[in-house]
Amino acid sequence: MILKERTKPEELVILEALNARMELSEKDAQNLRTLEKGYEGEVQFDHWFTNYRAECLIINDLLLEVNGTLFQIDSLVITQDRLHLFEVKNLEGDYYLDGDKFKTIAGNETKNPLHQLNRAEALLKQLLKNLGFYIPLEPHLVFINPEFALLQAPLKSPITLPNQLNRFMDKMNRTSSKLTSKHTKLGEALLSLHITKSPYSRTPSYDFGMLRKGVICEVCGEFLESFGQKRVLCGHCDTWESIDSLVIQSLESFQFLFPDQKITTTTIYDWTNGDLPKKSIRRVLKSKLSIR
Repeated sequence: MILKERTKPEELVILEALNARMELSEKDAQNLRTLEKGYEGEVQFDHWFTNYRAECLIINDLLLEVNGTLFQIDSLVITQDRLHLFEVKNLEGDYYLDGDKFKTIAGNETKNPLHQLNRAEALLKQLLKNLGFYIPLEPHLVFINPEFALLQAPLKSPITLPNQLNRFMDKMNRTSSKLTSKHTKLGEALLSLHITKSPYSRTPSYDFGMLRKGVICEVCGEFLESFGQKRVLCGHCDTWESIDSLVIQSLESFQFLFPDQKITTTTIYDWTNGDLPKKSIRRVLKSKLSIR
């Protein structure tokens, strides 16, 4: 049972929206690529973990705090006799461990994901102790990308490599699990402590005037160029979309980027560069937000 579904990080959603409407700096563009890669890997992990058959509670994307220190958990799986803490990485290419250092095959040092896992494990143990829950915690560092290799991987470590995923799941499924109310209470306690607004988000400054106006295809992310009365055909990916769905999509993107701005028919009309008819915008806003 999934207690908390995985959602696209707010920082990623904002950067994707801005990327379509302005030119990002190289730093922001790199951050966007990193976030996209990470989220893609987490979604692949979620798909792989659907093969787990035993009773469990799954909490994704947890941001927690203990003693003033924040830490993030990609996935936490509560089973009968233990908690499985998963750190997911979507790296590709050849890497190796040089003592305590994590390096590419070219010798470039990068952040050691084992340090991140160890930190999350230590802080989660402290939080569980503070909450009065005593249950073994088993950490896992999962490399989900099939194009990743860790040369000279240590024999005993929490690392699961791409070619070990099937065996790892087989082992998990051979262990029976039966949950009780104490497991539910643990899951609910952790979920209640989740911090919804991450202070780690890094997005550039922007305002309404500096962003390109228009209607974006939800499928390919390109701006639509020709519009019919009721439906629109994207000239880039040949996807048909209704005018009403485009109004809703444009409204949602505007609300996400400008949550504090008042929404009017004229505002959304300007946001879409006048490409959508005012009467359609007015009708949808009246239906969704009781706005004229």
